[in-house]
Amino acid sequence: MAIAVGTKAPDFTLINTEKKEVSLKDFAGKTLVINFFPAAFTGVCTEQLCSNRDELGFYNNIGAAVVAVSVDLPFSLGIFKAQQNINFDLLSDFNKDMIKAYGMYLEDFVLGLKGVSKRGVVVVDKSGTVAYAEETANPGTQVNFAALKEALSSIK
Repeated sequence: MAIAVGTKAPDFTLINTEKKEVSLKDFAGKTLVINFFPAAFTGVCTEQLCSNRDELGFYNNIGAAVVAVSVDLPFSLGIFKAQQNINFDLLSDFNKDMIKAYGMYLEDFVLGLKGVSKRGVVVVDKSGTVAYAEETANPGTQVNFAALKEALSSIK
């Protein structure tokens, strides 16, 4: 189950595609949209991240930063980011610490693969509190972008 709304967002430090550390504290005073996705180069994941790419103007206009997290290595995330022209950080949680802390750990994936991120989204408000959390029941189901935008519009 995804982290509960109203709780303090767990700190994290992950590696981005430029092999630099990115931490929750880097977004202090900003609203942060964290996309969780099972695996780069898959259809629904590509759709999720490209939807965020195409809507980045909306997020920027309301002062929200966007990142995406999977267990893929930073190197493969870098290729995926370049191929899809993703315009925000993709973060590698290869060790699965963040996805567990945020309740986004999926034990059983497809083809007998184990231990990936669930598909979902968490919004951390400017004070570091979880303001919105969604996980899909099935990793093949897309997140509810309309509900996400509605939640973001209500955050001041």
